[in-house]
Amino acid sequence: MKDTSKHQGLRNQLATILIAKGIVDANVLNAIRKIPRHLFIDSSFENHAYQDKAFPIAAEQTISQPYTVAFQSQTLEIKSGDKVLEIGTGSGYQTAVLLELKAEVYSIERQQELFKRTSLFLPKIGYKPKKFIFGDGYIGLKEQAPFDKIIVTAGAPFVPNPLLAQLKIGGKLLIPVGDKTQIMTLFIRKSAKEFEKHELGDFAFVPMLEEKN
Repeated sequence: MKDTSKHQGLRNQLATILIAKGIVDANVLNAIRKIPRHLFIDSSFENHAYQDKAFPIAAEQTISQPYTVAFQSQTLEIKSGDKVLEIGTGSGYQTAVLLELKAEVYSIERQQELFKRTSLFLPKIGYKPKKFIFGDGYIGLKEQAPFDKIIVTAGAPFVPNPLLAQLKIGGKLLIPVGDKTQIMTLFIRKSAKEFEKHELGDFAFVPMLEEKN
């Protein structure tokens, strides 16, 4: 598990690519420059780690494209101390970015293989969320609500009502909605019953899985 000056150079190049694509949040870019993304994928594929593309990991899932991670993080305007619910821990890369942004992170993963792997791996490289949860992202985490921000890192066929209900007033939910491709959709909670909705373009994610009985 080495992180070398060569890796650092590749991360700097990746940040430059993201800047050209419209990522301007300095804290997000610093997180991309700092986090050793090559440790999140199989070492035999290390040369793919700092390309701006998604890459397969265990359980038929992917580590998200760096641009997507940066875009979601920038759009949510994560501030130090924000209480953030992440739906879809996956490889843990997005989790690490949220932690670099000094968020208080609660992360839910539906795939047991990934949950076990990532909940052991992230603390080893210095990233410790408030809580890892093996469970159903569609129902959120009511016992820890309300949240300042909720980020969904898988394609949802619809917007789960529990996630909207678990937002603070003024809070933001960012979720890719759709089947084969998704529209990145931002909801801002204006009052107990009122939400402002913004559609932010097409993205492609693996599907968000529901709890199986």
